[in-house]
Formats: sequence, structure tokens, C-alpha cells
Amino acid sequence: MSFNKRRTFLHKVTAGAGVLLSGAPLHSVIAQTVAPAIITSDKLRPQLPSGVMSGDVSRDKAIIWSRADRPSRMVVEYASNESFRNAQTLSGPLALSSSDFSARVDLSGLPSGQTVFYRVRFQDIQNPSVYSAPQSGSLLIPGGAERDITFAFSGDEAGQGWGINEAWGGYRIYETMRRFKPDFFIHSGDQIYADGVIEKEVKLDDGTLWQNLVTPAKSKVAETLDDYRGNFAYNLLDINKRRFAAEVPFLVQWDDHEVRNNWYPGQKIGAAEQRYQERDLSTLAANAKRAMFEYNPFRIEPSDPERVYRMFNYGPLLEVFMLDERSYRGANSPNRQSALTRDTAFLGAAQLRWIKQALLRSQSTWKVIASDMPISIVVPDLNPDVPQGTFEAWANGDNGKPRGRELEVASLLKFIKQHNIKNVVWVTADVHYASATRYMPEKAQFTDFKPFWEFVGGPLHAGTFGPGEIDHTFGPDVRYVSIPADMKQNRPPSELLQFFGVGKIDAKSKVMTVSLHDIDGKDLFKVDLHPEA
Repeated sequence: MSFNKRRTFLHKVTAGAGVLLSGAPLHSVIAQTVAPAIITSDKLRPQLPSGVMSGDVSRDKAIIWSRADRPSRMVVEYASNESFRNAQTLSGPLALSSSDFSARVDLSGLPSGQTVFYRVRFQDIQNPSVYSAPQSGSLLIPGGAERDITFAFSGDEAGQGWGINEAWGGYRIYETMRRFKPDFFIHSGDQIYADGVIEKEVKLDDGTLWQNLVTPAKSKVAETLDDYRGNFAYNLLDINKRRFAAEVPFLVQWDDHEVRNNWYPGQKIGAAEQRYQERDLSTLAANAKRAMFEYNPFRIEPSDPERVYRMFNYGPLLEVFMLDERSYRGANSPNRQSALTRDTAFLGAAQLRWIKQALLRSQSTWKVIASDMPISIVVPDLNPDVPQGTFEAWANGDNGKPRGRELEVASLLKFIKQHNIKNVVWVTADVHYASATRYMPEKAQFTDFKPFWEFVGGPLHAGTFGPGEIDHTFGPDVRYVSIPADMKQNRPPSELLQFFGVGKIDAKSKVMTVSLHDIDGKDLFKVDLHPEA
């Protein structure tokens, strides 16, 4: 049966990210046939400098994203076969300077369990007969109980001054992950390092030079909207990432470096930090969030267009829950408060209620929580403009009963146990090394929870750090750490200490196998997780 006959398609096209962030209504466009493009000189045609991406795939939906170099209209053609027989064509939104010429379409009614192939072109609005050359991509639509699910996870990209070294192979880890053929990729934050300058050359310990590709936007800390846009555009200059993004849908969350190291809402930059003209973190965060939405295949929630936390249904085997541990947190502090208040917020009350109810409603065997920070690894806030003894993540390092932000973790874990919510697994990044931890009540100070696993990936392409101190409040049994305890900090990518994780769910047995890998794909750790009866 043909792609057209299988399903009646509902086509929804959203406006560009910049328009969506202003709260404008969604724009619906009827599918239409586009006239053949007139062949003209490449330099006169619109260009796609950032490639194509898909993301926020769930059930029968997917976002297709791209970006042009001039005012133009996005046109998407898609089909269930590489030859594009019986293809559907959508004339989509305008890509204008207000969204840095980025645009997206939201496809609905896609065929369950099938691969969808798509092509993106941009129509020059000044010369409507002129189109860009097409760029192609593909994605798998969830569905079907007979098919295994594979996903990858990691984070931390272009940090500590380690940028695109084309002579070394660029962001090589993306090509390695592509070979695993994941159905989707969880990017657990620090997608950019807006506070990190990339120099043309960095001297390595052996005296050789690491050569970076440099751009104006990466030559200073990001402050303006265009600065933040330039940070996201920089990472899409890498051919490995563009090839990966064209084949693997992204699920994206953010962490601190999308704005500035260890930031929190309402923070003011202290006098010890001299690099910033703009001192208000709320202004920086607003610019950063807008750029992040413009440069990623986010599905915008009309009722809350700046919401980052969301969930994705991959059918009876898996649901993924993406958290936002930045937008609603209280100030970084010693983190030892005795009761839940606005000061102890990490997820915040509304998001904490959401994740509890979303988990409770889930009918899928496995529930993967994507957290942008780990639970038990202690992350002190070492910024020069904050007091000593201040903490950045959940843990406060006292190894005692839950206090401060740990109270939110305790509340969530207790809820999972009370309602016997089964097969919850956490994945995260942030700390720039990989690890696998089993949380066990019999080893914990707080014991009212079901045992669970947490897996840490990263860095994708940044300095390698750690290992971090472990807080024992929730009984962490660290089963694997990817780096030696005495490692010199900020190891460059050339030392090959870059890491990612892979989860694979067997459709028949429903066993989830989680593995951790290095930049070349070598198996470092692997465990089979059997579903609860």
C-alpha cells in the first residue's frame, strides 16, 4: 500500500522560532505542489549553511528544521521511500531575519514504525522562481511492538576552548554515534559554551598546537541575541554533526553554558567577572533561550511557548521525559534548607507535579528521565562572584538526610515507589566524564524509594574533567567511571576521552541494554536491565 493510501495526513506547519517566541499563533499551511526550480548559478540561489535536522519525534509527529542565508520560504518534500515516489510537498513558513533565517515544519499523521525521507529547499522570496539545492534527511517514526528501539545520549559540546579542528576530524564523536544507527539522540545540555571563547590555536601539553576553526561569535562571550545565534551556528559548521543531524532526530534540553557557567534566574554578574558588559543574567538567558529555540527542532507548546520540559511517546516500549533544571531553580546556595521552598527549587513545583503525573500516566514499559545534571555527583559552584561553599547541582555533599534541592529528588523517588511506577531510568551529562550508578535504598540515608540506574554521558567535544565527589544521600553504588581518579583536568579531545551512552530495548524480551562508549565507539561498560514483572 502506498504512503498516500496508508493514512490521511494532517499537515501542520509552525512559524519560525523567533515568531513563536513572541507568542504568535501557529500558522497552518495547506500542502501544495511546488513548480520545478529554475537552475541558476549556485551563488544566486539560497544556501543552507546549517544543514537539516529533525527532532521532537513522538507517535506520528516530527519537526523538520533548517536555516537559509537570506529571506526565503521553506519547502519540505517527504515520502516513505528514498526515490520520493508519491511524495507530499509542504510550502512552509518564511525564514526571515527575525529568526536568523531559521524555519521549521511540524509534520503530523506520519506512518507508524516507518522511515520517512525528507528534502528541504528554500524559495527566494525576491526571485520566487529560484530555489536552493535540496538537502536531504531521514527519520524513523515510532510505533510497532515488534521493533527494537535504540537511542544515544550525551552532552557538553565545544567547551573549554576546544572547537572544530578540521585537521583532526572535527566533532568525530558524532560520526561514531551515527554508526550505531540510533532512532533518536538525547542532547542533555551544554549544547554550546556561550561563555567560552575559542582561540585559533591552543598549545597542548606535548607542545603541539590544536588548531580551531574560529568565527567572530566565538571570539567573545555571548551577550547579544546575535552572539548566541552565532554559538549555535558554529557547531553546525561541523560536517559530522550535520550528517548525524540529517539522519538522527534530536531531543534537546539545556543546562548552564547555553547562557553562562552555573547561571540561575535573577542572578547578577559580580565584579570579579569583567568580560560582560551586560550584567543581568535574565537578559542573557532570554537571548540564549530564543537562540536555542531558533536553532533546534523544538515543538513549541502554544500555551507555554518557552517551555523546555516535555515528553515523547515511542510506543509500548518507551517514553522519554525531558527535564528543565535551569528555568525554575532558586539561587545556588549551600543547599541545606530543611523544607521545600522557592529557595530550594530545582525543577520547581509545577514541573515536579508534571513529571510525577506524566510518569503515573505512562503505559510504556520503560520510562527514561533525561536530566541535565546528575543526582549524586557533587558540583560546587566555583564562579569567582559567588560565595564559597555554594552548590550547583542537586547534591550538597553532606551525605545525610535530604536537604535543599535533594528534597525534590526525595519527593519524586517516594512518589515513584508509592505508585509502583516501574522501570524508571535516568540519563544525564554535565560533568564531562561517563559513569554508571545503581541507587540502592539499603545504602542510602533516605530509603523510601525503588532501586534505579543513572547513566552519565559526555563530553561530546569539550574538556574532560572529574571524577567528582559522590554524595551518599540516595545510596549511590558507582559501578563504572570512564576516567582515572588522578586524571589531570581539562583533557583535550585529542586524548580521546569523549563519551556517549546507548540504550537498546529488545522488542521481544523488553530488556534494555545500556552501554557507555568512547569516541571510537569502544564498549566501556554494559548492563542488561530486565523489566519489573
